[in-house]
Amino acid sequence: MASEITSQQVEDNVLRSQIDRSLRHPVMFFFTSGAAWLAVSLILGVIASAKSHSPGFLGECSFFNYGRVFQAHMATFIYGWGAQAAFGVIIWLMARLSRQESKKSGIILAIGHFWNFAISLGTLCILMGPGFILGSGTGKAWMYFPDWVWPVLLVCYFGIGIWSVIAFRVRRGGHVYISQWYLMAALFWFPWVFLTGNIFINTFADAGNGVMAAGINAWFRSAMLFLFFTPVAIASAYYITPKVTGRPVYSYKLALLGFWSLAVIGPWAGMQKVMGAPIPSFLQFAGAGAAVLFIIPALCVAVNILKTATGKTSAVAHSPSLRFTMAGIIGLIATAVVGGLLALPGALRYTQFAFGGTYGYEILALYGFFSMSMFGAIYFIVPRVTNREWISVGLIRQHFWLSLYGVVFIGLFCCILGAFMHGYALETFTVPAESAQDRLYAYTVGVTTGWVFVAVANVFFCLHLLLMWLRLGRRSSHPTLLQHHTPTIPVA
Repeated sequence: MASEITSQQVEDNVLRSQIDRSLRHPVMFFFTSGAAWLAVSLILGVIASAKSHSPGFLGECSFFNYGRVFQAHMATFIYGWGAQAAFGVIIWLMARLSRQESKKSGIILAIGHFWNFAISLGTLCILMGPGFILGSGTGKAWMYFPDWVWPVLLVCYFGIGIWSVIAFRVRRGGHVYISQWYLMAALFWFPWVFLTGNIFINTFADAGNGVMAAGINAWFRSAMLFLFFTPVAIASAYYITPKVTGRPVYSYKLALLGFWSLAVIGPWAGMQKVMGAPIPSFLQFAGAGAAVLFIIPALCVAVNILKTATGKTSAVAHSPSLRFTMAGIIGLIATAVVGGLLALPGALRYTQFAFGGTYGYEILALYGFFSMSMFGAIYFIVPRVTNREWISVGLIRQHFWLSLYGVVFIGLFCCILGAFMHGYALETFTVPAESAQDRLYAYTVGVTTGWVFVAVANVFFCLHLLLMWLRLGRRSSHPTLLQHHTPTIPVA
């Protein structure tokens, strides 16, 4: 019996090695190009934040005016970093969980190049502004690229999505892991949200109602966050936590409750951001209710993951993957609580038109939750596809703490608290407009400081990732900084 188990373990290890080797180039390409775009986005974020309190900063450069640089900052953050990090995690996790090596990794790699080419040209169009031959930024939140970019991105996505669905369809074994539930949902939700939002806003906007277009745009932003970025991050957490701790997921029923509650609640959120606009009231209040009820799937996931890791403090201390994942789960709870708070009509009175409220929430969600989870996945996946150890514990530690301090400072303190202070001053008719603007100064300086912290943190991350792609780390069959546990049950 022991020899049979040993033989099965050897076969599984060989299969995992083959899967990792088959996906090495596309996975590392998505991760490294995503990290490069993250660095670009953070630099643009520092510039945009600096111009919010010092308008003369780089004032002689027209393509660095606030409107252009802020659009480029968010566009590269969402589609340059966020989407590519998600793609790298999706294709690797789906192959591992389906136990199928890739036969067409070259196609995925080519798609990745097309995606980056479109992002590069789109970012150039935004920074060049009106009159540029390829178009200019649209100014529509999360749809900043010129109108010709989104069809290219959608075609590229279908190449990645179809490959991932096929990998799931031909999986070995009949069991479907909870991570696969979330990945498959994200794969089907993305084209629905992306295509619907862009068609109704970029194609039919001129023939429709402009106010309703603003509502659809608000829905698009929430749907992209809740129905694509959130499922990918949760799938990563459900995979990494049992792997590192050597424990099964605490409750499969709780995991399914979290999944179906997200599927029911997620599509309704968004239109609370246009509360008071001349659109059907039930859409506005349904959006507010969904934003508040998002705490249900968030709590289901958080309880499940934290219970799975309970008692494994040494694993959290030694595993960068688990440490970033736990931080991402805390970020998920913070995102749910802050999102529910900002959706309340009483809070919207102060934050709806104030500076930084929505931006702070989106940064908290995209960096404090999604990006921290993706960092955990990358620290787990990269040693396996490169067969190399991470080079420096110190670089990882600096990346973690500077990222944590920076996102808390930006998302919670400066943007959201600053938005309430600014909104209160705007609502108080006895306070002059100049005084309301003056109250923002300290918070905008704080946002700039926070982005500097995050930018420095990701310099360490990009450098470390580049060194790993060059395979300069020490060769090892067991990636260091990850405690080796003997699983109590078979895990994929």
